[in-house]
Amino acid sequence: MSDADRSLDALAAQPPPVPPPLSALLEGELANLVAVAPRRPLRQLAILAIASLVYVGLLLAFMSLRADLGELPRAWIVGAGSAWFLGFGLATYFALVPRAGSMTPRWRAAIVTTAITSVAFIVLGLSVHPDGANSLHYGMPRLLHGHGCLWLGLATALVPVVLGAIFLRGAVPVYSRWIAAALGAAGGCLGGLLLHMHCRIADGPHIGIIHGGVVVVAAGLAALLVPRATNR
Repeated sequence: MSDADRSLDALAAQPPPVPPPLSALLEGELANLVAVAPRRPLRQLAILAIASLVYVGLLLAFMSLRADLGELPRAWIVGAGSAWFLGFGLATYFALVPRAGSMTPRWRAAIVTTAITSVAFIVLGLSVHPDGANSLHYGMPRLLHGHGCLWLGLATALVPVVLGAIFLRGAVPVYSRWIAAALGAAGGCLGGLLLHMHCRIADGPHIGIIHGGVVVVAAGLAALLVPRATNR
């Protein structure tokens, strides 16, 4: 038998190597592991919706309803208000609730919802804008005089955006900016609903560009800022 064969036989006779012991740090980490409660999307959706609507109700109670509310067609008040609420609900749902069997939100539906709401409410405001005796009209020359509605709408959007960002922290590994944009669009629709019931400026440019623009600006700001906060 050659020396090489004898060496191989000697190695084969040795006991299997003992794995190195875990470091004290790793052992401590493993000892401190605790179960993490899974995210409950429908419960989070309900909390966000209720908190947001209560917030809008408090703002309206503080600021009062629009003075020309009783002079406007009821069908337009109900129809446009329902459209704003539907936009808020759909965008929030797609941002928070994943498809059955999935863990991540529906980013494709979020993209579509954000795009539709960003365009639809601008077109709706420019196209349909009834007025009454107590309505105000700024028109294009004084469009920027109504910038207060933009800030009010964005302030209204804060609650759903912040709550949504808290609920989704660590739950959106990909396409986080689109999910954040959907949260912003939802908040913008909520702001549009508030303005629909509060602001008595009844010309197309103001309702379309300022009120509808709240959705666009809120979606853009959320897409820019929310992932920076939640991904840290």
